[in-house]
Amino acid sequence: MRRYLQLFRIPNVFTAIADVTMGMIFVRHGIEPWAAWLAMIAASALLYTSGMVLNDVYDFDTDMRERPHRPLPSGQIQLARARRLGFILLAVGMATGWLVGFAAAPPTWLAWRSGIIACSLALCIWLYDAVLKGTLVGPLAMGGCRTLNVLLGMSIGDPLQAPATLLSFPADQLLVAGAIGVYVVGVTWFSRSEATLSRRATLALGMALMVVGLVMLALFPRLAAPGARYSMDPMMIWPFAVMLLMLSTLRRCAMALQNPRPQRVQAAVRQCLFSLIFLDAGVCLLIAPWTYAVGVLALLVPTLLLSRWIYST
Repeated sequence: MRRYLQLFRIPNVFTAIADVTMGMIFVRHGIEPWAAWLAMIAASALLYTSGMVLNDVYDFDTDMRERPHRPLPSGQIQLARARRLGFILLAVGMATGWLVGFAAAPPTWLAWRSGIIACSLALCIWLYDAVLKGTLVGPLAMGGCRTLNVLLGMSIGDPLQAPATLLSFPADQLLVAGAIGVYVVGVTWFSRSEATLSRRATLALGMALMVVGLVMLALFPRLAAPGARYSMDPMMIWPFAVMLLMLSTLRRCAMALQNPRPQRVQAAVRQCLFSLIFLDAGVCLLIAPWTYAVGVLALLVPTLLLSRWIYST
């Protein structure tokens, strides 16, 4: 079981659940109906796990040289079995994604949006793992996966509540989802050479992209529909809160920039990924009752406990 949990990068799965839950809370100010939320987190977890499995399948030759201790190159799990498992998880994740909208949607809603987004997310996952990972476009594809994951959570919102844009998502929803995506583009770029000595220029660019994502997240209330209600000042206190949330993470990245050894870079990447839960909880605190923010933040408990036992990068 531990070998498969290592293959799944199980500590990171809770960051995907946090993203999709934040998306639902953003548009519904809660997680009801429960059936839609459960289908949503199941689809998100399945698709994320499939991406981790297929990542190792397509990286098999590289891992034989750089990470021979991992489950596939060490022979603990057969490559063919992992390939089948990855595509099964991908297919089940897409099918579950189609259930989300129909589990929550009255006739006036775009119930098909969740299925379209789940299929787009699956395609983006496969393209990253099989084609784009080693290219300059690879980090953009990874950021696209995170953006689509947040939009999956937002897909059961009412498209008639605000001026619509792409797929009937209002501008503020697209900006929040895009902000998480840009932040993950930066994390992915930062981690490109985590197994070897990283170049400082690569790390600096990754950090810069993370900051861009944070700025986007701080500014999303400016695009909200008139009458939107928040628990704190969205123009002054919220931007400060976003930067405060990420101060520790950026400090860890700066330490890796100063001494770009694999151990420091991997520790920084791990903290960047786990910080997604803080960002998601912060958004929930701004737009919904504080209990939802606490619930999202509680996902840190299994994330941190499992990370002591199973690697996450």
